[in-house]
Amino acid sequence: MMRLLAKVTKDHGAVTADDVAPVLAAGVSRDGVLEGLAVGWAFNVITRLADAFEFEVGPPSFFEAGAKMLLARGYK
Repeated sequence: MMRLLAKVTKDHGAVTADDVAPVLAAGVSRDGVLEGLAVGWAFNVITRLADAFEFEVGPPSFFEAGAKMLLARGYK
């Protein structure tokens, strides 16, 4: 999934069935691929807006705390 998200995010290339096939072969469902792409899209929008408005981010400890919360709760 990360390779697919990298292609969509960095390469700005068209996604083909050949790009999705390894993700499906790894056991990710079609809905999982769609959800992963949606989450990636949301983070890309947030990042671009933050860059455009020159948002300041907190120290690494903020990210660590956020990661722990997401691992515990998920994206609910």
